[in-house]
Amino acid sequence: MTEKQHIMIKGVKDGLLFLLDDKCEFEVLISELKYKIEKTHQQLLSGPLIHITIKLGRRVITDEQSKSISDIIRSQGNLMIQAFESDIPPEDKNKAHAEMKVMSMIVRSGQVIEFDGDLLLIGDVHPGGVVRCSGDIYIMGSLKGQAYAGANGREDAIIVASYLKPTQLKIHEIISRPLEEWDETDGFMEYAFIQDNAMIIQKLTLLHRENRLPIMMRGV
Repeated sequence: MTEKQHIMIKGVKDGLLFLLDDKCEFEVLISELKYKIEKTHQQLLSGPLIHITIKLGRRVITDEQSKSISDIIRSQGNLMIQAFESDIPPEDKNKAHAEMKVMSMIVRSGQVIEFDGDLLLIGDVHPGGVVRCSGDIYIMGSLKGQAYAGANGREDAIIVASYLKPTQLKIHEIISRPLEEWDETDGFMEYAFIQDNAMIIQKLTLLHRENRLPIMMRGV
């Protein structure tokens, strides 16, 4: 590998530090990590049990991304991950969710609701209605219109609804699948998020994995 290195491995008193570049694409990071584990650092990483600390810098990773890193490192057999450490101050982690707007209304066809922050909408969004926010969108009702979350650049924004059968979803710059493909899900108690540059739909029971606000969603 002759290109720029995105992972530095340093020895410390109680094991090894893996310093991960927090600016490169996650897929690039994973590829380089696998290459170093399997090819270039065998001598350094072989032998008795070694404790590993992963330094993420200012990168925020999901549970699935954490598992991807862990699986590659543990494949060596003698490597044990001791901790994942982040340089993001606690106030920065919570800043994106510091402001939430609560609204009780029905968004009808032709109406556009916009808000800078997270939105909890108690009511329905009809076909032709639009809800757009810079943060997360939580809808305690039916979402059958359009919803745009993360409008100001937040890739980690999510869209939640008691009944999720939208005309279109958009998170950051990622747009949802064609309308006819929503027939693959029942729509009840689901949420949308971005993973690996694609929009994913999951059941609301899995929302705790994202460490989100504890909002109770009721059936329609």
